[in-house]
Amino acid sequence: MTAHEIDYKIYGEEMQYVEIELDPQEGVVAESGSFMMMDDGIKMETIFGDGSKNDSGFLGKILGAGKRILTGESLFMTAFYNTVPGKKNVSFAAPYPGKIIPINLTEYQGKFICQKDAFLCAAKGVSVGIEFSKKLGRGLFGGEGFIMQKLEGDGMAFVHAGGTMSRKVLQAGEVLRVDTGCIIGFTQTIDYDIEFIGGIKNSIFGGEGLFFAKLEGPGIVYVQSLPFSRLANRVLASLPKGGNSKGEGSILGGLGDLLDGDNRF
Repeated sequence: MTAHEIDYKIYGEEMQYVEIELDPQEGVVAESGSFMMMDDGIKMETIFGDGSKNDSGFLGKILGAGKRILTGESLFMTAFYNTVPGKKNVSFAAPYPGKIIPINLTEYQGKFICQKDAFLCAAKGVSVGIEFSKKLGRGLFGGEGFIMQKLEGDGMAFVHAGGTMSRKVLQAGEVLRVDTGCIIGFTQTIDYDIEFIGGIKNSIFGGEGLFFAKLEGPGIVYVQSLPFSRLANRVLASLPKGGNSKGEGSILGGLGDLLDGDNRF
């Protein structure tokens, strides 16, 4: 093992958090802002890059930090170490309603590819890098652009999905078509491409965009039911425009707000 061997437990249903148990001198790295709580004896350290052995040396740390900027993440990550005898716990929370998915990289030949904002935390030693798309269509229309995240190593990593998660095991030649925003991640053996929906009515009036993600096996695919972008768009669409409330669907409009029992002055 080059990555630290950690134990964990996931709590909750819709708003989950993961509690990681650290033996003495074990550590875990996490995205900035995902920390929830920790026992006394845990040391927190802000690191430049992803903290893996691949980032040893100044140049390696610069490259590691550069990779994170390309994937839209913070320049820094946070590492948590158990510095005292005995087992200690540190917990990390999901950023929005959904599921936390444990990924044992040893089961996926040491590599897992995921969307840019899916990574939550991982055992110290796991490398968080970038995966460039070699296909023009996937880069232009794939929703995730040319760049996705790749998690490499032999330890545990945790990714987050919006809504409910579906795990699909594809056999060789088996194809799964997915909305481009609903992909959480997939194993390195999956062939990922973009497919045009086709049909004038589908393209203009379908409301589902112009392209599907085409995932071909063999391999494993994780799909989410509620991408954060879709949730954010619904929230933005419901915001008052020009300072006027939508009246929660009342045919009385603003007058209905006086009767809805939720008036604040």
